[in-house]
Amino acid sequence: MYRKEFFVFDQDRPVPAVIRNYEPKDFGELIRIQQESFPPPFPPELWWNREQLNNHVTLFPDGALCIEIHGRITGSVTGLLVEFNPSQPDHTWEEVTDNGYIRNHKPDGNTLYIVDISVSPVYRKLGLGKWLMLSMYEVAIHYGVERLLGGGRMPGYHKYAHDMKPEQYIEALLQGQLKDPVITFLLRCGRMPFKVVANYLEDEQSCNYGTLMEWKNPFYTPKSE
Repeated sequence: MYRKEFFVFDQDRPVPAVIRNYEPKDFGELIRIQQESFPPPFPPELWWNREQLNNHVTLFPDGALCIEIHGRITGSVTGLLVEFNPSQPDHTWEEVTDNGYIRNHKPDGNTLYIVDISVSPVYRKLGLGKWLMLSMYEVAIHYGVERLLGGGRMPGYHKYAHDMKPEQYIEALLQGQLKDPVITFLLRCGRMPFKVVANYLEDEQSCNYGTLMEWKNPFYTPKSE
């Protein structure tokens, strides 16, 4: 089981934090955080439900992490192991995550796939999302997988969709000409753009696009045949 205690900072003031596996007793709080993190026009039916959360803690508890500040859950991240073929990268969020139910979790998969990361907006100034992502890198190293991967929403893209293709939008982010609430955050966490995927997720702000964002495990050793 995973547990890590450390300090985050509110300006110069240390604030104690804990990252741990989430449990059934946490489900109500996790659903509340989803609602706060993804308000409309994000589709409410994509918020977690209790069946999905129960699958997370049952099928892959090491991929079900939450963060607490002063004993209050303020964010979470969820993953599953999949077999990813870089030469055939296109997929939808629904396909790769089993619509969030992760019944397709493969214990011997080569990739730790991020299903979701969310942090209550009032706590985002503490950098909790980055701490959650770093913790999932530790999970990837622990399982010896080749990479961590996930599709990043592009919620700023709808403002520029009439002027540029999604790939051009990503390039503008990489050049520092634009910022995106999600993709820029993932870049700050060490994730690298792999490919833009059409119809990745029903998301009006992203025009249904998602960008696969990869982190390669620096300790990865290919399995011998």
